[in-house]
Amino acid sequence: MIKKGRPISLSSLKINKILANLTTLCYNFSMRAINLASGSDGNITYIEISDKKILLDLGLTCTQAVERLEKIGIKPNEISAIIISHEHSDHIKGVDVFSSKFDIPVYAHKSVWLGLDEKLKKVSNKNRLEFENDFSLGGGTIHPFEVPHDVKCFGFKFQDNNSKISVVTDLGHLNDSILSSIRGSQLVYLEANYDKKMLMQGTKYPLSLKMRIDGPNGHLSNIDSSEAVKFLSCTGTRQIVLAHLSRENNSPSIAYNTICSEIQKEGLQEGEDLKIDVATPNIGAFFKLK
Repeated sequence: MIKKGRPISLSSLKINKILANLTTLCYNFSMRAINLASGSDGNITYIEISDKKILLDLGLTCTQAVERLEKIGIKPNEISAIIISHEHSDHIKGVDVFSSKFDIPVYAHKSVWLGLDEKLKKVSNKNRLEFENDFSLGGGTIHPFEVPHDVKCFGFKFQDNNSKISVVTDLGHLNDSILSSIRGSQLVYLEANYDKKMLMQGTKYPLSLKMRIDGPNGHLSNIDSSEAVKFLSCTGTRQIVLAHLSRENNSPSIAYNTICSEIQKEGLQEGEDLKIDVATPNIGAFFKLK
């Protein structure tokens, strides 16, 4: 069962801090997650598994990340780990300062660390942790899986008993291995990066960049994402959050309407067969799994 909270309101900061602190003491859910930022300018997903508080990527500045954590009632020194998907700046911008300032471990795949060593010089040696396969944090298990991008990049499935949350962004195409990795996840943060017409007709990007984005190691289009939604609807997923939307080549309404229209062709109805939300650069809503 998934329960969705309301997006965090800046005007209700004090109330949300109190509620979040109470929730920490008495919640009866297995996992919960919230997007703190999503898109071209930075990406952070906050995930709780059991007693562990995890940041997947940290693509805002340390100051911005701290402000957003405080708005959901989390102190920065409560973070158990930062997990990095890949080396691009919109996913690691604040990692160096945040980790060194609050003494937070940073996890990345062994192959990803090869591109991070020169970019994360402030992370202490004891906080540089690598994985190659599944690993555990507290009572939860993290299942990494490689995705096709122009640098080494990984998606993740976070699991606590039968509760599963998957995050899969920054990939040029889907394949059977990726779909197998995320199947059965009740909640999936799924890339819907661009509208192909907007990308190809836009004048800001050179053709070479357009081809990279639209290529097999670039990003998922709205149509690509709709194919994953169709698959996931048949494997137990009840909540999709469309993520990592391009600022220049997409919009929340275009992504949502395109994907809803595509899945309707297969007889699937948003709101009945599964729910679809869209992550934005702002703090989103909490999703809780029981």
